[in-house]
Amino acid sequence: MRTDAAPLGWGWTIRLVIGLVGLALALASASPRLRAQAGTLGEWKTLARTMPINPVHAALMNNGKVLIVSGSGNVAAETNFRSAVLDLVTDTITVTSGQPWDMFCNGMVVLSDGRVFVNGGNLKYDPFWGQPKNAVFDPATGLFTDVQNMAHGRWYPTVTTLGDGRVMTFSGLLDTGGTNTAVEFYTPGSGWSQEYPAGWTPPLYPRMHLLPDGRVIYSGSGTGTRFFNPSTRTWTGIVANTNYANSRSYGTSVLLPLKASDGFKGRVMIFGGGNPATASTEIIDTSAATPQWQYGPPMSQARIELNATILPNGKVLVTGGSVNDEDTATASYKADLYDPITNTFSSAGVNAYPRLYHSNSLLLPDATVLLLGGNPARGSYEARMEIYSPAYLFATDAQGNPIPRPTITTNPGSISYGASFQIPTTNPADIASVVLVRPGTPTHAFDMEQRLVELPFTSAGGLLTATAPPNGNVAPPGYYMLFILNSAGVPSVASFVRLSTVANQAPTATIVSPATNVTVNPGGAVSFSGTGSDPDGTISSYAWTFPGGSPASSTSPAPGNVTYSSPGTYQASLSVTDNGGLASAAATRAITVSDFSLAATPSSNSAAQGTTAGYTVTVGALAGFTGSVGLSITGLPAGANATFSPQTINAAGSSALTVSTNASTPAGTYTLTIRGTSGPLTRTVNVTLIVTAVGDFTITATPTSRTVQNGNDATYTITIAPVGGFTSAVSLSVGPLPKFVNATFSPATITQSGNSVLTLTTKKQTKTGTSTITVTGTSGALSHSVNVTLVVQ
Repeated sequence: MRTDAAPLGWGWTIRLVIGLVGLALALASASPRLRAQAGTLGEWKTLARTMPINPVHAALMNNGKVLIVSGSGNVAAETNFRSAVLDLVTDTITVTSGQPWDMFCNGMVVLSDGRVFVNGGNLKYDPFWGQPKNAVFDPATGLFTDVQNMAHGRWYPTVTTLGDGRVMTFSGLLDTGGTNTAVEFYTPGSGWSQEYPAGWTPPLYPRMHLLPDGRVIYSGSGTGTRFFNPSTRTWTGIVANTNYANSRSYGTSVLLPLKASDGFKGRVMIFGGGNPATASTEIIDTSAATPQWQYGPPMSQARIELNATILPNGKVLVTGGSVNDEDTATASYKADLYDPITNTFSSAGVNAYPRLYHSNSLLLPDATVLLLGGNPARGSYEARMEIYSPAYLFATDAQGNPIPRPTITTNPGSISYGASFQIPTTNPADIASVVLVRPGTPTHAFDMEQRLVELPFTSAGGLLTATAPPNGNVAPPGYYMLFILNSAGVPSVASFVRLSTVANQAPTATIVSPATNVTVNPGGAVSFSGTGSDPDGTISSYAWTFPGGSPASSTSPAPGNVTYSSPGTYQASLSVTDNGGLASAAATRAITVSDFSLAATPSSNSAAQGTTAGYTVTVGALAGFTGSVGLSITGLPAGANATFSPQTINAAGSSALTVSTNASTPAGTYTLTIRGTSGPLTRTVNVTLIVTAVGDFTITATPTSRTVQNGNDATYTITIAPVGGFTSAVSLSVGPLPKFVNATFSPATITQSGNSVLTLTTKKQTKTGTSTITVTGTSGALSHSVNVTLVVQ
């Protein structure tokens, strides 16, 4: 049995405090001008240690260390896939090489138990294809473990932690190229859901946030904003458009701090993006009846590939980027600090190195910010790392003395939704705010995890008593940095606490009807009904999905009959949502729609004109088929008809097909299509009919011309030859004859084939000249002729 990774230890905190005391002493000895500047702008410092791998992905873990995932590191030929763990307290970096697959360009969040979840990655370069694989990294063991694959690959996906701890993945390139337009849900310990097609094509790495009402907002990089409901697994159409008319490609998006004082109103801010980039920002209030984007103040410079990081005081630090994508010549070194209260930007000083593509920034437990990376070209990256110490760490009193940081003297450990918890501190009366900050997991100019929730609290008797967020939509379950800030805005060093679902447990969905998996014939109906139960609340909504069925979904507890027409196996599912906004795991039933096969033997048959050809048509039952199959045929030639015996087959069996032709049916080869129909389902099989002509004969004469003196005989050989199956007798006749000329045949009738001697006898009275005489052979309705010439001299 695994144990959850331990939260940030006090040894780490003690070492960090010692370092901060040294920082304060150094600042006290510095010149008044430098102290004043740091107190206004903050301070940037470059670390002595450099990053040995390209820091494409970063995640702050609950032990205070930073997981770096590089994979192939944007080098197509690299097969040594690497990751690293950065420990800023001990100033060490541990690199792990030889990972089994390339996690480059994945999506990454932290699960509720503290393990880092890696979603997808790189299957192939140029063109890029996405990995269907997933893995979890355990901070306690330092090891990756593969978990269940997705249905298809994802490269450049966005993953979003939902209020019930599930992880939603969206977008990314497929394992065969093209964009993955389906949503999938990962439940830790259970695996992946089925795919839920979105019906629209998102950009890669879409900017998405879980909102306090349980919806997920898509805020870019496209201009059209949409909402997704995880309970019904449906998307809205475009509900708002940005004022900036172009795509904010590689801009960023931040869910601004959530406050109990305003009902945890969900406001999202987007920054920069585009190529060339814009300096503009926009803000949307998702709680408005008609949400609309409003321009915010502009940044100090246009930025693409920027980073935005929420600080414990609720301000947003904006760093890096450039006017033109991956262009160090237009890189921004100016850091901006956005204040959501005043809706203004101020300067946060200047960092030292260009931070472009594949750069990241992370809020650390000591309330400083780590800035690292930058990869404008393959094969090279910015290895130097910087630390930003915000101005609140340099606050002084009226006499110019550094203001001490507040201290959390005992880690509260685990906290429960909606429950109060105590925070021991040395000076509770001076505390102005208590916040939970979810550790970040930034990549590609977007942090998929960061979130700040301001908590209500009271102060009495040396203790702060705070109230945890009401549900998982406000703050998904998992580890958070707990900061307390004094009246001067100086934050404490964070304690990692684990927020759990004890106060609001997820409901359970149960499908009552059908009680088990079922099989139906095509066009059959299945009656559905279900129920939900909640251990600490009530059920507020039902969400059915019926893939392959009609209707395809329902929000009723008892939807009734659902019709299935197309053969296959489908997973009908029911999820329920409680009054706290938490959704259940899906209850499912497998609905198998049966099928039948259709075959015919022989595949080809022939019939002479006026005769019949026979076939055996066989219906086979598949997947429990029990329906009646009606048979029909198309493609018959003129004058032909067909009969089935029997015309209808129940479930499975055979029918004798007889195709009859008549004497007028044209000879030739015909493709006949046999159809079997049962309800809405039709299956077909083709057979070939070859119609041959009835037997015939030919008639010829040798020679075809004779010259005689009148009074003499002229002889010809008449030959009858059969065609096809001709076997009949042919009677010979001749005419017209010139005057005084007689004709005899020997013999006058030929059966099937043979020769007859035609003798033309002339007399002295026969006139001289040339005559054409027709010899005719007759057999029933058949008659053919040949001409001979008689020349009398």
